This record gives sequence, structure tokens and C-alpha cells, in this order.
Amino acid sequence: MLFTTIHFWAAFIAFLLLFALLRKTKRELVMLYVIAASLGFFYLSNRWLMLMLPATALISWVLTEWMSDTKGAGRKCMLFLIVTLDLLPLLFFKYSHPFSELMSQMLTTNISFPSIALPIGISFYTFQAISYSVDVYRRNFCTKVTFLEYLLYLSFFPLLLAGPITRAKTFFPQIRREDVVSERLLYMGLWLIILGVVKKAIVADYIAQYNDWIFSAPDTYSGFECLMGLLGFTMQIYLDFSGYSDISIGIAAMLGIRLCENFAFPYRSRNLTEFWHRWHISLSTWFRDYLYIPLGGNRHGIFCTCLSLFVTMLAAGIWHGSTLMFFIWGALHGLGLAIHKAFQPVLRDIRDNWLTISVSRILTLCFVIICWAFFRSPDLDTVRQLFTAIFTRMDLSYAVPFFAARTTWCILLIVSILSLFIGEKTYSHAEAKFIHWPWLMKLLIFFIVVQMVIELHSSDIQPFLYFRF
Repeated sequence: MLFTTIHFWAAFIAFLLLFALLRKTKRELVMLYVIAASLGFFYLSNRWLMLMLPATALISWVLTEWMSDTKGAGRKCMLFLIVTLDLLPLLFFKYSHPFSELMSQMLTTNISFPSIALPIGISFYTFQAISYSVDVYRRNFCTKVTFLEYLLYLSFFPLLLAGPITRAKTFFPQIRREDVVSERLLYMGLWLIILGVVKKAIVADYIAQYNDWIFSAPDTYSGFECLMGLLGFTMQIYLDFSGYSDISIGIAAMLGIRLCENFAFPYRSRNLTEFWHRWHISLSTWFRDYLYIPLGGNRHGIFCTCLSLFVTMLAAGIWHGSTLMFFIWGALHGLGLAIHKAFQPVLRDIRDNWLTISVSRILTLCFVIICWAFFRSPDLDTVRQLFTAIFTRMDLSYAVPFFAARTTWCILLIVSILSLFIGEKTYSHAEAKFIHWPWLMKLLIFFIVVQMVIELHSSDIQPFLYFRF
């Protein structure tokens, strides 16, 4: 069930009304209610595969409790066992079929696992379970957590589809507060939901239709049309994922949980390192804290630092999928991060001014756009066709008829690109204004957004891009 469907919002409003009545009662009763709703949401999406989530929660919580009371070498062995058991379902559902296909081709046999539907949210709740156990092991989180609290932590439905991956130190203190929902937090949640719906259901879903045509057969389009498709996907994946994250964070806020932002104007980054500090922040910091730093981080010289960066980004690429294209995408980002790290002593000597800042932002964005071509394309031949068209069949005379034929698409793309130039202070000011506006004004804005969704929606609701990850 998507966050952008009328069925979800009808169910959520009914859920919210009862939540408002229950939140003044016992905390355990409220938690049980939210857990039941979360598992019900999971069941509607994956049927009986939803049993994996409470099973994972029970095994991980029991073993982590056991580990917290263990000392010496046994503590490290327990952590290894917990992480292995947490990862096994993810590895099986995500990689068993492509791995068996690869082995079948290598051994020229017909033996392979059947393709299995990936349970929604398995990557996110698996990473949350691992982060909790590792933080307990490192003694970064020492608070005792009940099983009911832990099950809520893993099953909390706003986080199942799109994250952000939430750490224990952020989540548990908030669910133990007495008065969890303030008026400001409620309206901030509404603001984020409206913003997310605009990004995902209005802009991203609309521009996705043309992008899909381009990447399905780039050799049948002109260079200009292929370039527009690549730029369109660059904005689509940002608006789709950041929009869904905004909705998730907004829903959580309306339930009294303040989550960290997951995107911070990533396309305005001046280098690739800054880009990964701004893009999918919860995932990039997860890989930093639980893979890059254990690999050595920046503690063992520049070569080991670059190697750790490269391996970390390869792992991030493989996390997105087992195909060669995701491997290449991760390798390109790993190579880019390693090069930036290696040349930092030289780059620090370059003085900041409007020219150097503008050039660095343009170069970083161009590199990211090129990498998105590999991320979106089904195979290398599609990438070859796409860039061949862009660099050999570019004809700007297509621009005017292209705009005339796809006026709405072009306007949405231009507006989304111009939104990249909105300052962070301007955005924060707009949010503060919305929070203090009368409720009638908020309601009017909400109905305007709903009408825009109705006017611009495609015949089929576009799936959330990160469902398959």
C-alpha cells in the first residue's frame, strides 16, 4: 500500500483518530496499537511474509540482551552471530535468485532458485536491527529496552517503505516521553506530508512517464530528447525518494516522533563527499559508521582510506541490487570519493569564490548525473545508446517542438531544477510560516495539492523507486 494512494490516507485518518484518543492512556496500550497497525500495514503489502518482522525482532532482541550481559571474547562472537542472523533473510530474498542464475550460467546448468518477492522494508528494518545491536556492543546505547519497545522500533510503519534508517538513541527516548505530540510537531508533520506529496505524486510521477520511454529505447530518440530524459530521471529519483522520505518523517511527526532529515539539498553539493553527506543521509551515515569505520576509515593512511571508501561504495551499490549496473554505479562513486579524498591537500589550497564554488557544483552534479545513467539503465548497451545519442545526435533545434509537445513536462522539470536554488533559510522560513498560519489556510493548501494530484496523475500510480531495494 503506497503512501500516495487514497486508500492509505483514508486508513491513516481512521488510525490517527483512534491514536489521538488512546495517547492519554497507558504507554504500553498505545505501543500495542501502533504495532498492530504497523503489522497490519505490512500484511497488506506482503501477506504472511510479515511474520518475518516479529521473528527477526524477537531473535535480535533476545540475543542482544544476552550479548549485553556477556563479557570478553564471547561478546564479539555474539555480535557476529546476531549480525549474521539479521542479514541471512535479506541476503536470501534479495540475492538468492540472481546468484543462482549466475552460477547456472557459469556451470551451464538449469538449476536456479525461483524469483521471490522482496518483502517491503526488509533492508530498512534489517539495518536498524544491526545498528541497535552494534551500538549496544560498542556501549554507545546502554538503555534497557523492552521487547515491546523494540518491536515498535523495527515495525514502525512510517519507516518501513522509505526509512529513514533510525538509530536507537533517536527513537527510544522519544517514545518514553509523556506528552508525545505537540501542536508544532503536528503542523510540521502536515507541512512535510504536503511537501512530499507535491514532490512524489505531482512532479516525480508525472515526469517519470517520459523518462521511462527514453530508457526503454534510447536509440530511437534524438540526442536532445535523450538528454532531457537523463535530466528528467535525475530530478525524478531525487523528488521521488526525498518526497517519500518527507511523507514518512511527516507521518512520524504526527505520531510524536521527530526523525532526522534524510535529504539536504544534495544537488547543491560542491564535491562528491558533500553529496553523500546530503543524499540519503540515514543510509550513508549507516555505511560510514558500520562499514567504513570498521574497515579502518581514515586511520591508516591515504591508501587504506581510499580503499575503504571504494569498498564501502561497492557495498552500497550491491545493496541496491545484484546486477552489473548497480555494481558499476557503486564503483564509480567509490572511485570518485577516493579521488576527492586523495586530492584534498591540493583542493584545500583553492580559494573559495563564486567562480570556484559554481564550477565545483557543476562538475559534481555532472558526475552524479552520469552515474544515474548506469543506475537507471537495465544494461550497458542502454547506457551506450543513451550517451551515443547525446554526444553524436545532439540537435538543439528539437528544443522548441519538444517544449510545444510536452509543455507541462518541461514546466515541471524547470520548476524542480529552479527549486535547487532555494536557500535552506528560505525553506525553513516557509515551514515556520506554514506552522503559524490559521488552520483554514492549511486546509486550503491541502485541498489545492490534492486537486493538483488529481489533475496531473497518470493512469497508473508510479511505484516508489526504492521498493525494489
